[in-house]
Amino acid sequence: MKNDSPWVAPLQQLPVSLKPIAAMQQKHYGAVLNPTRWWGRMPRLFWLVALFVGFLERRRSPLVPELRALLMTRISQVCHCDFCIDANSLRLAERSGAMDKVLAVANWRDSALFTQQERVALAYADAVTATPPQVDEALKAELSAYFSAEAISEMTALIAFQNLSARFNAALAIPSQGLCQRPGKSDA
Repeated sequence: MKNDSPWVAPLQQLPVSLKPIAAMQQKHYGAVLNPTRWWGRMPRLFWLVALFVGFLERRRSPLVPELRALLMTRISQVCHCDFCIDANSLRLAERSGAMDKVLAVANWRDSALFTQQERVALAYADAVTATPPQVDEALKAELSAYFSAEAISEMTALIAFQNLSARFNAALAIPSQGLCQRPGKSDA
C-alpha cells in the first residue's frame, strides 16, 4: 500500500535566500514548485544546482532545447520521479509543440516519431542511467557520428544532472504538481 504522507516533510516556510526563486516560480507556474520545499533545507546547494541547470539550459548549448527536454523526460521516467515526469513532460510538450513525443517517449524504441539522432541520444541516456552505466563501443561510435565531443560532454552532464534531480525527488517521494496534463493521466 502506498503511503501518501512524506517521510521527510516539505518546508512550509522557505529561507529568505530562496524568496526570489519562489517568487519567479509563483509567477511562472502559479505555485512554488514542490522540489523547492525539500531542496530549500540546503539553500546554498539549491542555488548551485539552479546555476548548473541554468548553464545546461543556456541559449548557446550545443544541444537543442527539444533534445534536452526529451532526454530529461526519459531519465525522469527511468528513475520513476513523478514530479520530474510532470515538469519535463511539460517542457517537452512546449518545445516540440505537441504531446505526441511526450506520449511516445516511454516506448521510444517502438515509435517512428524520433529521428535517428534522437534515438542515439535516448539510447545513451538509458545506458548512462543504468547502474552501472552500460555505454559500449558501438554506442560511443554512434554518438560520435551525430554529436561533437563538446555536445557529448554536455549531454553527459545533462544526463547526470537529471539523474541527481530525479533520484533526489523520487527518494523523498516529491509529488507531481499537475503541470502537464497528459491524456488519460490524472496527476491529482
